[in-house]
Amino acid sequence: MRDYVLLLRGINVGGHNRLPMAQLRELLAAAGCHDVATYIQSGNAVLRHQMPLQKLSGRISDAITAECGFTPTVMLLPAAEFRAILAANPFKNEEPGHVHAWILGAPAPDAGLARIAALAAESERYELTGKAFFLHAPLGIGRSKLASGVEKCLGVDSTARNGRTLARIADLLDA
Repeated sequence: MRDYVLLLRGINVGGHNRLPMAQLRELLAAAGCHDVATYIQSGNAVLRHQMPLQKLSGRISDAITAECGFTPTVMLLPAAEFRAILAANPFKNEEPGHVHAWILGAPAPDAGLARIAALAAESERYELTGKAFFLHAPLGIGRSKLASGVEKCLGVDSTARNGRTLARIADLLDA
């Protein structure tokens, strides 16, 4: 069995693409996943399965589409890769609620760093690692031009989580 972290993008936002976590757990169990645990309503889960990553990712996507009628972006990461992303967080000593990570669906070699720098507020710090873009926004991301524009600058699919959520997902892996 392999341990995975599942991050869904674009569910339960503004009343659209509703997928209650109880339903997600049922879908994952029906897809053959074991030891499924979810955290909050934004599509975070840990699970175990013997299937290789790409095949399992497609199976999960197909199951959600068939059951719910929409297809969210499915980011499935081996547990070790998720832990490596967390270990690479350059802001791990900052208040977790002020740190946000965009988990990347693919590397962003042409990340538009000049555009990112132009969007960043003076109080914000950021760093692009291999599989994530980290933002420390001590004033919050609600009005951050960088937070709202970073995915377009990166040019790859991503899904964002704050530091508290990432820590809780790691706790689920350890449970």
